Amino acid sequence: MKIAFYQFAPEFGRGGENLTKIISALSQPAFEADLYVLPELCLSGYQFLSREEALAHAEEIPAGESCQEFIRHCRERNCYIVAGLCERAGDDVFNTSILVGPKGLIGVYRKIHLFWDEKKIFSPGDLPFGVWDIGAARIGMMICFDWIFPEAARSLALAGADIICHPVNLVLPFCQQAMITRCLENGIYAVTANRVGFEERGGRDRLTFTGGSQIVSSRGDPLVRAGREGESLQIIEIDPLRAREKMITPENHILDDRRPRFYRRLYGEGEER
Repeated sequence: MKIAFYQFAPEFGRGGENLTKIISALSQPAFEADLYVLPELCLSGYQFLSREEALAHAEEIPAGESCQEFIRHCRERNCYIVAGLCERAGDDVFNTSILVGPKGLIGVYRKIHLFWDEKKIFSPGDLPFGVWDIGAARIGMMICFDWIFPEAARSLALAGADIICHPVNLVLPFCQQAMITRCLENGIYAVTANRVGFEERGGRDRLTFTGGSQIVSSRGDPLVRAGREGESLQIIEIDPLRAREKMITPENHILDDRRPRFYRRLYGEGEER
């Protein structure tokens, strides 16, 4: 299975132009993949000044024009796309990731752990961490700041994910290294698709995005990583079934060796002593 990320610099508020750029990049014959992962908020840009502005740039899923265009591309190319979008759902606006394929919309995830000013803009995610079987692999999704909560990746691993697709707009320098640990401790692949460039709107602090998009193996090996600057479309072939091999030693299984009764504080319960 060939998996890929596309790292680029979306222009704020230019959804149509950003969509055209993405489709053009993914249509290059030299870069054919089975699964593409795009950055967080890859069409709208990131630095919204208000909830109302975010709603103005949001779309309904799957009826929105860009979602339908991604589905059309998948149908024509027989591939799958994970993309971070600004979603309008009634009066709510969500920081959302979609999984689409040749037959249409497959999965939706709404960012649970909102970062910084996102708490003033977006409604917190209201959907559980889901896993979707696309045949060649079982796909889970996280968005950006979810990386700092190990429970997110672990929840996806326990649900059977082979690959975590991870759209991001990173401004902190820690995630890329942390995702190596997330893959190692859960025995899963991860595709972290970041953006580059900067945004500085409405007198707010400049946000400089850190690039470094990467694909990490189920044993914590970085297979490919983009630079901190510049556009990058990287593709690598993997065997996703290796993510189902959870033995670290002949006696140690990553998931089966857990002892949840000693972790009860994680669930708001007293820990057994």
